[in-house]
Amino acid sequence: MNHEKYKVELLHKNYIQSLKIEKRWVRFYQLIIFLLLFSSWELLSRMQWIDPLIFSSPSKIWALCLDKIQDGSLLTNLGATLMETIVGFIISTILGVLIAALLWWSPFVSKILDPYLVIFNAMPKVALGPVIIVALSPGYTSIIANGVIISVIITALVVYTSFKEVDPNYLKVLQTFGATRFECFKEAIMPASFPTIISTLKVNVGLSWVGVIVGEFLVSTKGLGYMIIYGFQVFNFTLVFLSLLVIALFATIMYQLVDLLEKKLIKE
Repeated sequence: MNHEKYKVELLHKNYIQSLKIEKRWVRFYQLIIFLLLFSSWELLSRMQWIDPLIFSSPSKIWALCLDKIQDGSLLTNLGATLMETIVGFIISTILGVLIAALLWWSPFVSKILDPYLVIFNAMPKVALGPVIIVALSPGYTSIIANGVIISVIITALVVYTSFKEVDPNYLKVLQTFGATRFECFKEAIMPASFPTIISTLKVNVGLSWVGVIVGEFLVSTKGLGYMIIYGFQVFNFTLVFLSLLVIALFATIMYQLVDLLEKKLIKE
């Protein structure tokens, strides 16, 4: 018996070790691809195999980044966009889950709203940006609303689908013991759908950035979206690429934070 237990523990240990080794190799190849991408970009620009005026180069972007950090403009614009994105991300996630809960709570309301939600989700919501700006006036509120409107419906639909797919036997057992609908939701529906909600957070990271940047394109006088538009206007594509890379960096950081939260909560 002890021998079998030892074999199982050894196999588990070897499996964990293999996962760690695989993760290191994944990180290694990711780093190699990153270095090859930026070194190739730099080389092609220096050799003028690509137009350095349009495509810039990593060295020019880095130099401009240092200048913008020193004069404080990059941090100011980043702070504005980051605040708008985080607020929009939180609001869209909470509102989407609440809408999903309402749809699950009342099948009658769900039947009424379902076609409208599907149609609204299919609409190009970026086109609603000017309407939102006129309705809410230019400023932080309209930019955040633009970020919310892009992600809230998809959040509601995905989470509601997860609610409906929970095994009905769980509910029957709870109802047998006299559980109310709220208790069924609290004890069965919500816990079973928690992984889906966390996965939706990951999707919302990208959607929130897209919505906020589009809002800044239309109305903002500061932010990373404003930097991109300004770069196009003055034909400074180094500024455009700097803004895009900063967006990519902080969107990745937000995604990794959500991923870390998922691992921590699932582990617990």
